[in-house]
Amino acid sequence: MVFPRRKFRIETERLTLRLPALSDFRDWSSLRRQSAEFLVPWEPTWAPDHLTRKAFTNRVYWAQRAITQGTAMPLFLIRRDDNVLLGAITLDNIRRGPAQSGTLGYWIGAPHARRGYMRETIRAVVHYAFTRLDLSRVEAACLPENTASRGLLEKSGFKYEGVAQSYLQINGRWRTHVLYAALRADRRGRVEAGWQEIS
Repeated sequence: MVFPRRKFRIETERLTLRLPALSDFRDWSSLRRQSAEFLVPWEPTWAPDHLTRKAFTNRVYWAQRAITQGTAMPLFLIRRDDNVLLGAITLDNIRRGPAQSGTLGYWIGAPHARRGYMRETIRAVVHYAFTRLDLSRVEAACLPENTASRGLLEKSGFKYEGVAQSYLQINGRWRTHVLYAALRADRRGRVEAGWQEIS
């Protein structure tokens, strides 16, 4: 098993990163709803039931299965000072064997953007991936015009690697993405953020 415990959390300077829980539904749906205009241009088209309790419940169960099976690490960003949900990050498509890699995806609610929360989160998750999951490579992709996300990745130790044509369907259209990666063996990509796993 990749993850030593089914439930765990990663502590950063200001945040607790943990699995989503059924009790998060109202906070999650409210944040997604109020951030829709901010998020929709950069995400796959939301399903008609995207903000429903049933869809969220399915998401929570998927997160529990993924963490147990070691295929993904889906985490919510919770600000410790007031227990507010800020966004989410997922280390997905974890590949073992010769690859030892995973793919990073993330979003943050509009009210919490540009305050350094996601940079803090990415650094901790990548550090965890390298030191505890023994991954060698963490990949990420974003739209070429998403300058905020590109800057975030670059400031978090990711390096530009190229372009993938028609990489993902975003907002209903196949879109070309720019590709980034952080490498454990690359000093320029190494992340030294502190973290702590809590049982």
